[in-house]
Amino acid sequence: MALAVRACARRIAALNQLRTQTKNQLHAAEQTATTPDFLIAKLHQSIAQLDAHLEALRQRVLDLIAADEQLQHTFELLISVTGIAAAGAIQLLGERLVLPDDRRAQQWVAMAGLDLRQHQSGPSVNKKPRLSKAGNRYLRTALYMPALSAARHDPNVRADYRHLIERRGLKKIQAVCAVMRKLLHAIQAMLKNRTPCDSRRFYSPTEAAA
Repeated sequence: MALAVRACARRIAALNQLRTQTKNQLHAAEQTATTPDFLIAKLHQSIAQLDAHLEALRQRVLDLIAADEQLQHTFELLISVTGIAAAGAIQLLGERLVLPDDRRAQQWVAMAGLDLRQHQSGPSVNKKPRLSKAGNRYLRTALYMPALSAARHDPNVRADYRHLIERRGLKKIQAVCAVMRKLLHAIQAMLKNRTPCDSRRFYSPTEAAA
């Protein structure tokens, strides 16, 4: 069942990428007066077909999840987190189910390629740490939009996000990646304890004073 959910989730990710590419092609085509109307119509048709495929596939995955009581409970825990809707929960569930449970928080971060690594240029010139991006790109991608949404809509996550930018001097994308790491920690703790996520752990008065 876990592999079936992951296969469907990855197919959904591929279709979403194709849909984005097609929408970009449509936008470019509509900016050019020489683009024939039939080509624009075909692009609209392709997007509509992709939307239909995505909707049908998501529903099939939801049916698979609903048929398994434990999977359904895990899915409900995921969508209880601010920033994670059904589409994001399917992607996270698909990648999370096939990974081993006996890992520490740092190992989960490394699995997602969200760990920071020091890069060097020459023998003595150090650059700022960058994401390794060496882990599971599907898991990393699945965390991005939920982290961005949580940084906008959850007061605690938003406070943490602003603190990282305003007090720690991080760029916006760096702050989002930091939120992604904390979100992954929170998801792991939530699924391990089978309890709802507590976003108050994202930010504390101690951090504000740092």
